[in-house]
Amino acid sequence: MPDELWAIVEPLIPEFTPRWQGGGTVPVDDREVFTAIVYVLTSGHAWRHLPDEFGVSVPTAHRRFTAWTRAGLWPRVRHAVQDEHRAQAQVDWASTIVDAAKVRAKRGRADRPRSGRSW
Repeated sequence: MPDELWAIVEPLIPEFTPRWQGGGTVPVDDREVFTAIVYVLTSGHAWRHLPDEFGVSVPTAHRRFTAWTRAGLWPRVRHAVQDEHRAQAQVDWASTIVDAAKVRAKRGRADRPRSGRSW
């Protein structure tokens, strides 16, 4: 994740709260989790295919994605990125990444348009 994008995103991320059932390990870095979530959302891969190289477990990434979605993070990030680019009068790929958090990539037969044929 580029430092410029992280500078915009970091202040918007909700404060980490430990799970109510306790246990677990030291919280994973928000930047690593955000990067892993963006990878899943933009690649169209299933959560279970999140590569180990991100250093984030699938349950952690999905749990944070759900919590951040409930907290309204994605629209706030999108607006912050757009505001930053308007201020700099330039367009950047970051807007596309943030938009991907709202729309999942389509895959498989169920997502294909139906034709008049019966299979």
